[in-house]
Amino acid sequence: MIAETRFRWPIAGVVALLITLSAGAVLAESLPLPSLNIGVGTATKPGEVATTIQIFFLLTILTLAPGLLIMTTSFTRIVVVLSFLRTAMGTQQAPSNQVILALAMFLTFFVMNPVWQQINREAYQPWKAQQISQDLAIDRAVQPVRKFMLSQTREKDLALFVSLSKLPRPKNADEIPTLTIIPAFMISELRTAFQIGFLIYIPFIVVDMVVASVLMSMGMMMLPPVMISLPFKILLFVLVDGWGLVIGSLVKSFS
Repeated sequence: MIAETRFRWPIAGVVALLITLSAGAVLAESLPLPSLNIGVGTATKPGEVATTIQIFFLLTILTLAPGLLIMTTSFTRIVVVLSFLRTAMGTQQAPSNQVILALAMFLTFFVMNPVWQQINREAYQPWKAQQISQDLAIDRAVQPVRKFMLSQTREKDLALFVSLSKLPRPKNADEIPTLTIIPAFMISELRTAFQIGFLIYIPFIVVDMVVASVLMSMGMMMLPPVMISLPFKILLFVLVDGWGLVIGSLVKSFS
């Protein structure tokens, strides 16, 4: 009886496996699966060559999409300020890099939403409805991004890259190439982020100085001040609603 029970479970497992495979075979016969064939052939028409080049450029753009997101949006300023905040608090890896990047990404979506809505309304939807050509759609899509970058770029940084590019002095902002605006926009974002980071550091430095002075007056010079000041910095940050202040100031800095 024990031997019969011992062999019953393996047999039941085999039967269940056979039933599953049979059901999968029936489903495969009733639901045809699409096939995908990828091959390399010889182009016989000019149109095929143009399509191949377009696919190549599309794959290249998709590869560079993370870089474009960093270079032309508010992501740089937000992620640098959040990194400064974590360093100033001295919490090591809390919040983690994944949390900071995710928060910076969603804040970027929030800040850039009006720009992307304008691109969708004035460029993508007319192109999708075949009302405008692809070249005109690209020109319309670039304009809101250029306007956003120019509104956040200092004239001094813009003049620097115009002079480095050795281009003739532009009469207005429309004559400045986009490739000249992007690096000027990035260093302006870094400068603004460092300014905000400096202001974030000040209250935490004050807490560290007070704790260090108290420990020295009590003769506890061997006790690391960071160990004592860290809970007070976290408490101060929570009491003043630090996340709300930092995030609110970041979003308002783009208006």
